[in-house]
Amino acid sequence: MKSVQRRHVLRVMAAASALLATGIAPGALAQDRTSVKIGYAISKTGPNAGGAGITTLPNYQLWVKDVNDAGGLELPDGKKLPIEVIEYDDRSTSEELVRAVERLATQDEADFILAPWGTGFNLAAAPLFDRYGYPQLAVSSVTDKAPDFVKRWTKSFWMLGGGHDYAGALAGIIKKAAADGTLNNKVAMVSVADGFGIDLVTAARPAFEAAGIEVVYDKTYPIGTSDFTPMINEAKASGADSFVAFSYPPDTFALTQQSQVADFNPKLLYLGVGTGFPIYGKNNGDNATGIMSLGGIDPANAENAAYRKRHEEVTGQGPDYWGSVITYASLQMLQEAIKRKGLDREAVSAELSTGTFQTVLGETKMEDNQLRTLWWTGQWQNGQFVGIAPADRAGASQPILPRQGWKK
Repeated sequence: MKSVQRRHVLRVMAAASALLATGIAPGALAQDRTSVKIGYAISKTGPNAGGAGITTLPNYQLWVKDVNDAGGLELPDGKKLPIEVIEYDDRSTSEELVRAVERLATQDEADFILAPWGTGFNLAAAPLFDRYGYPQLAVSSVTDKAPDFVKRWTKSFWMLGGGHDYAGALAGIIKKAAADGTLNNKVAMVSVADGFGIDLVTAARPAFEAAGIEVVYDKTYPIGTSDFTPMINEAKASGADSFVAFSYPPDTFALTQQSQVADFNPKLLYLGVGTGFPIYGKNNGDNATGIMSLGGIDPANAENAAYRKRHEEVTGQGPDYWGSVITYASLQMLQEAIKRKGLDREAVSAELSTGTFQTVLGETKMEDNQLRTLWWTGQWQNGQFVGIAPADRAGASQPILPRQGWKK
């Protein structure tokens, strides 16, 4: 009798092990599953809604549609399960974000949780992703501390580079233009007092110093600032040919409009998040020409062009020229990792870390849980926001300097 019971226990254990290998919990047989729960908390309201609503949310929606139209997420055994979305509005507050992620993990029992929008929010959510064992594909997050974070949170993935990457590329452009006599070597700089702005400005100060560039104005402003006129006037009086703003979308749009009102025409104008939004180019028309920011695209890249076309057809709006395509690529990586490893989050995380994937970016692979093949600087040229640095990367455009003055 004991022998029969022991054989039965071994059979149950073997079956459970087989189910775990495909990522299915022993209590939920594959044939009983009707979907894969994918959750996320995103800023649908509040000041972050503009950025999240252009870069992140449309790509989440596009990916879910693409996967479900194709029959669902494929598991290692060939079975496909549709995605069931669980969505929360974090209301642009980190407290609400933390509560929502906790709810997704403990109450909703989401199979996977997608990352929020913004550097600060990804940092706020990272401990929770780690605690509950979820891979965190932190696309819309710029941080120089990514190498440290991947050691602390081993399932975190940082896909937009660090402040030193963007600042170093910009410093190189200004240094070359100053050597050519196109610009002087003076910079006026402002930055938002949040994760993104802090990371960028902290990297920019030593990068400019190393390049022999003098920072003659350096001002930090709080989130929610709407009147930039005093800063613009002070930068205008500083004598700098270059004006750099590490800004969030509302600030970027306000700085653009208020600079025109003040007739502030720096020869190099570099603004932050939002510059690469299609609406920015549309709103500013010819006045966008020559303005620089983070990101960019190779306009001749066929895969990217096809992605951009489909994005607009499905979501009704164009993707941005920086994080959008990377967001969609990160989801393709997750999809393929699930196909290879099932719903086991530990195995999927390991595959994301070490695997090679074919995405809208082309062949894509992480380096120490970070994506490193990126455009560090872009510029509006001929109605598109094109990549100009790294200058030696295939598809790079030549920077246009000095920038044209505002057209009335």
